[in-house]
Amino acid sequence: MVEPLRPSQQASDSELDNSSLKIGVLALQGDFIEHIHMFEKLGVSAIEVRKPSQLADLDGLVIPGGESTTIVKLANMFGFVPELRAFVDDGRALWGTCAGMIVIANELTDSYPEPLKLMDICVSRNWFGRQVDSFEDKFEFRGLDGDPFLAVFIRAPVVEGVGDGVEVIAQLEDGRPVAVKSENTLATAFHPELTDDTRVHDYFVAMVREAARQRAGLS
Repeated sequence: MVEPLRPSQQASDSELDNSSLKIGVLALQGDFIEHIHMFEKLGVSAIEVRKPSQLADLDGLVIPGGESTTIVKLANMFGFVPELRAFVDDGRALWGTCAGMIVIANELTDSYPEPLKLMDICVSRNWFGRQVDSFEDKFEFRGLDGDPFLAVFIRAPVVEGVGDGVEVIAQLEDGRPVAVKSENTLATAFHPELTDDTRVHDYFVAMVREAARQRAGLS
């Protein structure tokens, strides 16, 4: 099981800067390397997570884009599912991007895969079509300063419904939600790791930092 922070591990408020945080990217399948490079640009230590035991040392975790069916299958095969649920229950920050949004959903409009039920959202897989239907679009992302975010959508899902406490923080012009947040969990239908814009990654880092502060009793 994911162990809670022991008193000797708890950081002081002044120590919770980017360099002190440790974020993992689930490296079972998908574009995990691209996420790691984005976090490195922000001065955050990021590692490839291939074993459930690695979750114990992390402040936050990303489940990347890729093949949702494959990620769910491998997560079950290697014993990640109960540890991921414990990770979220412990108040650590989690972010699912594209396929990762599908993986962490509570419910899918499709009959497969069986999602891990880590966030109270209903998601429709491949809502925008096949690989050839990939596109870019600009929209406002609540909490980001500056220009609208230019996002990359590749066989992207969309959020069809949200539960209590889930906030829509970005949507397309037609009103379709493409980014949602619930406490310490974030989900995006697009691939911010495939751009040069680090703002969404920085947004998640701020979530990780705040979750770490709460767990250390500093909030």
